[in-house]
Amino acid sequence: MAIHLTKESKILVQGMTGGEGMKHTRRMLAAGTNVVGGVNPRKAGRTVDFNDRPVPVFGSVAEGMDATGADVTVVFVPPAFTKAAVTEAADAGIGLAVVITEGVPVHDSVTFLDRARKRGTRVIGPNCPGLISPGQSNAGIIPADITEPGRIGLVSKSGTLTYQLMYELRDIGFSTCVGIGGDPVVGTTHIDCLAAFQDDPDTDLIVLIGEIGGDAEERAAAYIRDHVTKPVVGYIAGFTAPEGRTMGHAGAIVSGSSGTARAKQQALEAAGVRVGRTPTETARQVLAVLDSGV
Repeated sequence: MAIHLTKESKILVQGMTGGEGMKHTRRMLAAGTNVVGGVNPRKAGRTVDFNDRPVPVFGSVAEGMDATGADVTVVFVPPAFTKAAVTEAADAGIGLAVVITEGVPVHDSVTFLDRARKRGTRVIGPNCPGLISPGQSNAGIIPADITEPGRIGLVSKSGTLTYQLMYELRDIGFSTCVGIGGDPVVGTTHIDCLAAFQDDPDTDLIVLIGEIGGDAEERAAAYIRDHVTKPVVGYIAGFTAPEGRTMGHAGAIVSGSSGTARAKQQALEAAGVRVGRTPTETARQVLAVLDSGV
């Protein structure tokens, strides 16, 4: 099993005929992902050939779902059009929308996330690398060749750190890796993924990657304390960041002691999470937990 994405997932790509959409659709197909169509109302009816794999282009998400049974969409559209794209997908009733686009206005994100919740569509992102269930399916921009299938679940705010932990633990492998994005407002949270990994019989250990700013990791710590019985290992990016500065992601704003890496580490450790000071140390913590049989 895996969470949110399996080999049975049928994927549409909104913006498939654009430069980024074409590049990453090709990569997803090479990873064995079942991409069943693209969406571009101006190019509806055409077919795009990806190394002898023809993929039809539909005029809308609803049309693509009707024709193919798609249950996932990956969104590669410019920020100004993201709200309309996700709203269209939610109104069509698709189960999962993976929003890769960076730079989406926060007001737009709030609007389309509210619409998606009301329609029953799970959103991952925006400003995220997507998710991958190695050996099954890859929806987004995560490299498919840096790890193997296994029994670790990973949820991360940071795309780069997602890739690094995947590589560091490649010999153990992952059930699913989810990059939730680092914007102030995102659809799927650490807690959502923790709950799904807790219920997944093929996930034995969970890796949680956070970063400075906000209180998402503190809320995740409270959830782990009360609801998660599987071992969790964490890493917080930003231990050396100066206080009161915006660092990288729009959500990484620290004010006083609130939102610091140290405060998040303390909250997680109080919930029984082992927290590494570096990605490599975090990977060693994972190996130590697995070796101990906890």
